[in-house]
Amino acid sequence: MPTPSLAALPIRRLTPRDLTACADLSVDRGWSREEHKWRLLLTAGQGYGIDDPGGGLVAACVVTEYGPPGRPDLGAIGMVLVAERHSRQGVGRRLMRHILSMTGTTPLTLYATPYGRPLYEELGFKTTGRSEMVSGPFTPGGPEPRVATRPATAEDLGSLLALDEEVFGSDRTPLITRLPAFSDQLRVAVDDGRIVGYAAAWPNMDTHVVGPLIARDTPTAKALITSLAAHTDRPLRTDIDVRHEELLAWVKAHGLTSVAMNSVMTYGVAELPGDWTRRFAPLTVAAG
Repeated sequence: MPTPSLAALPIRRLTPRDLTACADLSVDRGWSREEHKWRLLLTAGQGYGIDDPGGGLVAACVVTEYGPPGRPDLGAIGMVLVAERHSRQGVGRRLMRHILSMTGTTPLTLYATPYGRPLYEELGFKTTGRSEMVSGPFTPGGPEPRVATRPATAEDLGSLLALDEEVFGSDRTPLITRLPAFSDQLRVAVDDGRIVGYAAAWPNMDTHVVGPLIARDTPTAKALITSLAAHTDRPLRTDIDVRHEELLAWVKAHGLTSVAMNSVMTYGVAELPGDWTRRFAPLTVAAG
């Protein structure tokens, strides 16, 4: 039987049953397996992929939609991967065009590496910001945080959802309600009994990823990171909006180093909704 051309292979919806194939695809491209993250994305979002007749996946990506059910007001695209043996053959472009067709008029966002940005620009995405990935063992020190933090409780969920929607600019209930099970730590910053920020630390290979990180101001963000670091022996990793220059300088002074820069891109909207001044880091760049 002749091998079908890549253009003839159908694009299908992925499910959690495709977790191993997605993780294998990550490894094929030199990424970590990140099965924990893939599991979240395949349950909270919508995966799309192309099966390889020889086994595994030719390509995959995930779209996480936010807003009213059935009427999303924002979609985040992430984990756009094409197997090395099929790269530079237009597969990624075809998959992205399929996503644009499926999402219709829904505004979209994604974090692009320098390698992927030219394709997204060709498709009409515009760069609206940048983030810097930093990673490393956190070294405590300096003045004690002035903002009180504590572990989040079930009673906090309603307040967390309201704060997250206010800052992010869209309802992310299906994602945020998974945080208690997904993360190893979920902590809130409190001022006079009111929650003014929250952050999670979730396991990713040998690190704890800090995200989301939402805070009233930079001192509150520092207090949340300090409290998360105090309860883990793993190095930290996070992706900080470069406009938060003070926080970036502070984490670097406490042992984290720059790993990569990504472009924040949007499609169908001039800029992301919400309040960027309180949005310090995403849960993961794959989910916006």
